[in-house]
Amino acid sequence: MTSFLIIGHTASTDPSFSLNDLPGKAGRMDLLCRTVSSSLFLSHGIRQNIICDILLLGPPYPGRLIRFIGNEIKNLSPDERNIASFIKIGLAIPAGKTFRQASQGLYCRKAALADLLAEQEYAVLDESGTDIRTVPAENIPDAFILSDNRNYTEEEQSLIAGLTEFSLGPAIVHADHAITLLLNETDRRKSGWN
Repeated sequence: MTSFLIIGHTASTDPSFSLNDLPGKAGRMDLLCRTVSSSLFLSHGIRQNIICDILLLGPPYPGRLIRFIGNEIKNLSPDERNIASFIKIGLAIPAGKTFRQASQGLYCRKAALADLLAEQEYAVLDESGTDIRTVPAENIPDAFILSDNRNYTEEEQSLIAGLTEFSLGPAIVHADHAITLLLNETDRRKSGWN
C-alpha cells in the first residue's frame, strides 16, 4: 500500500462546516478534498492500493486524522463536496487515540504529527529533494508527507528534519498535483514504461 499524509493547517475539525464554503470557513478543506481525489481516483475506478490520511489541525479540536482506504471505500465520488461530506461523517463520531470506523473505508482518530511519524516512516515531497526520476524503483518509499497551501511550521520542520526528501520537478506544485505526478511516476515504472 502507498500512503499519503496531508497536513491541513487550518482545516475545520467541527463536523458542522458548510459544504458551500470549503475554501473559507471550512479552512481550505477544498485543498484536502483534492488531495483525497488525486490519491484515490483513476478515470473509471478507485486505486485499491492507497491510503490517504488527512491531518486536520484547525479549530475547534485540532489533531483529527481522517483516513480513506482505497480497497475498502464505497460510494465516494471525486468531487470536493462528496469527499467533504465523508470528512464530515468522520468528524461526527467521537474519536480517541485509536481508529474508529465511520463508514466503510473511512476511519477517524485523534493524532498529532509526532505520533504519526513515530508509527510509520515517511518521505517528504519537497522541491529541494532528490529528483524522484533518478531514484531506483526499489528505493521509492511507500509513505509520503505533504503540506496544504501553507509551509510547514517550525515545529513541523523540526519533526520532519532528517526524513528523506524527493522532488517531482523544478516547479512548486499543489499537493494534489504532487500526488498525481508521484503516482504517474510509480505507475509508469510498475507497467514497464520508460
